[in-house]
Amino acid sequence: MKKKLSRRKFIKKGSTGLAGAALLTSTSALSYSRILGANDRLQMAVIGIRGRGGSHIHNFGKMKNIHLKYLVDIDENLFKRRLDEVEAFGGYRPEAVWDMRRVFDDQEINAVSVAAPNHWHALSTIWGAQAGKHVYVEKPSCHNVYEGQKMIEAANKYNVLVQVGFQNRSITNTQRAIKFIRDGKLGEVYMTRGLCFKPRADIGKYPDGPMKAGEKFRMNLESSHYEPPYTEAYLKKVHYDMWLGPAPERPFNRNRFHYNWHWHWDYGNGDTGNQGPHQFDVARWALGKDELPVRVNSMGGYYGYNSAQETPNTQTSLFEYADGKILEFGTRGIFTNPEGVLLPDINITGDGRISANSDTRPIKIGTIILGTEGWMQIDAGGNWQTFFGRKNEPGLTSGEKDDSYDASNLTGSGGEGIFDNFISSIRNNDRSALSCPIEIGHKSSVLPLIANIAYRLGRELKIDGKAESFVRDKEANKMLSRDYRKGYVVPKVV
Repeated sequence: MKKKLSRRKFIKKGSTGLAGAALLTSTSALSYSRILGANDRLQMAVIGIRGRGGSHIHNFGKMKNIHLKYLVDIDENLFKRRLDEVEAFGGYRPEAVWDMRRVFDDQEINAVSVAAPNHWHALSTIWGAQAGKHVYVEKPSCHNVYEGQKMIEAANKYNVLVQVGFQNRSITNTQRAIKFIRDGKLGEVYMTRGLCFKPRADIGKYPDGPMKAGEKFRMNLESSHYEPPYTEAYLKKVHYDMWLGPAPERPFNRNRFHYNWHWHWDYGNGDTGNQGPHQFDVARWALGKDELPVRVNSMGGYYGYNSAQETPNTQTSLFEYADGKILEFGTRGIFTNPEGVLLPDINITGDGRISANSDTRPIKIGTIILGTEGWMQIDAGGNWQTFFGRKNEPGLTSGEKDDSYDASNLTGSGGEGIFDNFISSIRNNDRSALSCPIEIGHKSSVLPLIANIAYRLGRELKIDGKAESFVRDKEANKMLSRDYRKGYVVPKVV
């Protein structure tokens, strides 16, 4: 049975206010969830417009009957470029604001999408839910485990849809791979392994504060966007205190700002919590595990460079479930080509097929699924190949059909179909239609988060899955949350 949202109208209990106090303390405000038809215009805001935010702008903004009323970012230097883009494809210019709370005060806004840094995912989602807005939030859904729990509570309490950006959930090929596994074609799946062999640049070391006049800077090799010179003039248009948000107060440093925030624990979760969540999600999905594992180990380090990066660039995390099944994730981020991977030489061709020959190489970003009868590998785009027997003979691929395997009723499309899924679920007033609701997104986000705790403590941790905590371990349990700055607290009561 479909779980329908309430038809009740939003009743505003006073202003949410730019200080956000009402959003954080009110427990009596009612949410609204208007039922929208296909011809109703849906008003949206995109929060975080650099990097991944550009995909949000173009995917949501180009949909029929979607109006981007606001673009939100703490860096006003980004506004003109993005506003020009919307005007080019949409014929109008949204309002550009630096404080997301302006959006939550606007009763005309139906939904928001969040592409802000990880440390802002939870609070922006909770504030949005409290204001009655549906929320699309990027992965990982949260910066720590406690925040994810509060996001689930807020979505249910305020009766709004919250979708997490795990695109694989909307890719037809990935759905087809999971059905192939569920149909027992690989036998019993006993282990899955996520891979992220993605070279990362040396981020260097820089002093705090703005760049000096004439100081040279380099382009961030990990970003598809030009890195500006962070001069004093540039920083006058950056609302840095708002950028810090829930994180500890620290002076501005270009290495802790655009994109490179990924490599600092206060804001990001390293590549295990950056690219990793996608592979964790597919690995957990393929293994068929909704519960948490019972133990986790994680090891690695930062190799090859001498920089300000805090997170590892090489890390292996190993999870064991109560039934003995294993989920593993490995990331390697230095500029070398990893060789000696214990897989046959395989290659995904341009038409989505995968061939086996001596001139090709295994996937470097994707998921390996091991079964008692055969195994499968899935690349980051959802293309897959199976292998069977002692000689690893190639089996069915994502580019082939098999009469014994009916996947005709799958609902996916491409990876960006997750945006369409979010909008159609709002229009159909159907929470159950979300391809990755917050409950599912949270389960896949928790895995890299607890792996990082094990890594930082340097020891195995035992897990209480029901409580989402560690067994008799005060030091580890303290790391399930964080200390919040005044005004940016993820509250105990949402």
